[in-house]
Amino acid sequence: MLRSFLYHNLIEAGCDEAGRGCLAGPVTAAAVILPKNYKHPVLNDSKKLTARQRNELREEITGSAIAWNVAFVSNEEIDEINILRASIKAMHLAIGGLAKQPQFLLIDGNRFFPYGDIGYKTIIKGDSLYFPIAAASVLAKTFRDEYMENIHNEYPEYGWNRNKGYPTTFHREALLKYGLSPYHRKSFSLFNTQMTIEF
Repeated sequence: MLRSFLYHNLIEAGCDEAGRGCLAGPVTAAAVILPKNYKHPVLNDSKKLTARQRNELREEITGSAIAWNVAFVSNEEIDEINILRASIKAMHLAIGGLAKQPQFLLIDGNRFFPYGDIGYKTIIKGDSLYFPIAAASVLAKTFRDEYMENIHNEYPEYGWNRNKGYPTTFHREALLKYGLSPYHRKSFSLFNTQMTIEF
């Protein structure tokens, strides 16, 4: 059962990212402040949900949240500063764009750089433990998927409407056949044989 908060007396924002393991496109992060004691029977780690559930929850979250924001860091900047720093920068940008200032941050994962003087806690698998992080995971995933579907129209040969830039067999084979697009991350191992499944 997911929890609504860590500290009841603080305004908490949940933060998560999507697209860290992709070969193409931006890394995307979201920050979400939910009402205290917010609960939802379906909301969970976005990877455990169907695309339809995620899209329905996106409407629920953006309608119910006290504040929310989504931020992108481009593939070019990922190549310049590395994916870890880019992921954390995207989180910082998402936090900075919130309409309400949080007093504490719940961060999915185990790495983060301090944001100003706001306290934080990194939580491994936090998106399956806390509703604010789960909400952030849904927003990060759905907004990034939407971005990839849009740029699929520019470069349909890579199948980004299905694989969203992850290293699927289809995506790898398209790279071998067509080479790089302007959206590919040149600092990644683009042409090795490791594959991932689509989801």
